[in-house]
Amino acid sequence: MAETPETPSLPATPAVPASPSPVVPAAPSKPKTPRAKPAKPAADKPSGDAKPPAPKPAAAPPKAAPKPKTAKTPPSVPAAPPVVHGTVVDVSGLVLGRAASAIAQRLLKGESIVVVNAEKSVVTGGRQNVLAFYTANRARGSKRTGPHYPRYPDRIFRRTVRGMLPHLKTRGKEALDRLDVYIGVPATVAAAPRQSIDVARSRPSLRAPLTLEEITRLLGARL
Repeated sequence: MAETPETPSLPATPAVPASPSPVVPAAPSKPKTPRAKPAKPAADKPSGDAKPPAPKPAAAPPKAAPKPKTAKTPPSVPAAPPVVHGTVVDVSGLVLGRAASAIAQRLLKGESIVVVNAEKSVVTGGRQNVLAFYTANRARGSKRTGPHYPRYPDRIFRRTVRGMLPHLKTRGKEALDRLDVYIGVPATVAAAPRQSIDVARSRPSLRAPLTLEEITRLLGARL
């Protein structure tokens, strides 16, 4: 094989030393102030990857205060009818004096009597004479010393019965205590059977007699 002639090598250039770079003083650094990070706007719709926030448990309702224990009321029991102690006598249309006399005799025998409708009893006689009699009784005496004549029908009826009893003696007082007189018919004796006194019934006349209600109204009673 033929020999290849060698290529003469060029002389190496000497290395030039690098010039030192000038040292520049560093500028003083400014203090960094922290910057507030802008708040991220809340996303209207959560992204597909993000999980929706778990719902908060509902607050438990406040417990009601315990009701105070009240005593149990017993079942209502129908009230028993009132007990009437005595005989109920209706004096409607009866003459005052005759009825009072018959009642006084029964009281002395120990009977208890309840008189109702005392204002409907009648007083016979002339109208002027009857009114003059009761007006004189009412005007007799003084307010301080008496005698004090009543002006209401039940009290006049009771006083008339008292005049036919020995009311100053023990048996007369006890007999008068067994007598109760009412205007109208009270509820306590409304259901009780009533009696009348036939011998004391007024006789028919052309002019109706005065009732005790009319007399007491003229005396000033407010019925």
